[in-house]
Amino acid sequence: MRIADLETPALLIDLDIMERNLCRVAAYAREHNLRLRPHTKTHKIPALGKRQLELGAAGLTVAKVGEAEVMLRSGTPDLLVAYPVIGERKLKRLMEVARETQVTVALDSMAAAEQLSGAAREAGLEIGVLAEVDVGLGRVGVAPGELVRFALELMRLPALRFEGIAFYPGHIKRMDEAGLATVMRLSALVSAMLEELRAAGIEARIVSGGSTPALFHSHLIAGMNEIRPGTYIFNDRNTVLSGACTLADCAASILTTVVSTTVPGQIIVDGGSKTFSSDPPPAGAEVSFGHVVDAPEAVFTKMNEEHGYIELRGPNQRFKVGDRVRIIPNHICAAMNLHETVYGIRGGEVEQVWRVEGRGKLQ
Repeated sequence: MRIADLETPALLIDLDIMERNLCRVAAYAREHNLRLRPHTKTHKIPALGKRQLELGAAGLTVAKVGEAEVMLRSGTPDLLVAYPVIGERKLKRLMEVARETQVTVALDSMAAAEQLSGAAREAGLEIGVLAEVDVGLGRVGVAPGELVRFALELMRLPALRFEGIAFYPGHIKRMDEAGLATVMRLSALVSAMLEELRAAGIEARIVSGGSTPALFHSHLIAGMNEIRPGTYIFNDRNTVLSGACTLADCAASILTTVVSTTVPGQIIVDGGSKTFSSDPPPAGAEVSFGHVVDAPEAVFTKMNEEHGYIELRGPNQRFKVGDRVRIIPNHICAAMNLHETVYGIRGGEVEQVWRVEGRGKLQ
């Protein structure tokens, strides 16, 4: 099948770029002796999780139990659920996953830990746990000063195995001078936390962190031995704006069709908020919901559910109804969750068709 034969909107994955991204991060992890457990929230496709494992990943990361159930199809020997699992039914499902592969859960409360402990004990299983620490994002995680107390409490619970700590440095958006300084402060904080754990006689076998924007500075964080990047497999416009990659590293784009040109200086494409992520760019960047590959100076200014408004800028930008326009979305993880099927391309041909099996697995 040729790309030209696809109906639009269609989410395209450039296979050569994706493979280059995967190999680069796998090589980086090997070079710096970092355990790679990539987050599958970006691609949501077991076949791509399998490819990450083939390239050396030790396991995979998910957020929800539904994603864990899907990623079993990758054949992963190890799953980290980087999200507290709350509720009897979800925990029973998680125990079924744990009968098929090793499972670890990151959590930040005794309420979550006690529920997990009870479910594991009832199932006759042992589940690994990571104590989640807030290192600056202000989303989840115990305060660093509470880590030792929390770890000791976790270690007292039956059917749980304390494995170490987890954190997400999502507050580091750009790797400029200020971002690098924040990485160094994070390194000092992680070192101090690990020293406090050692002083209390607690071994943190796994120190799990990392994000795509700060990915290639992970080796600067003293004591961290596992990284969980997700977006790196495809990258997106926001990753470009963070300075973590270039447009040439963006494997994913969305192919759209021009459906209207009635407003001078503007085209309407057949993809809106049901096709693209509505995530804005980082603060300071001009608001645009994607990079228009076929008209780099154009700005994707607005979306309705099925309409994308593109303001044309620069000379010689002429489009007619029926023209195809490719757009790199701001946030590929959210965009993937809007598409049932994506297409792996090479040149002008479609070589792979994947169902997004983790789409909508929010429970």
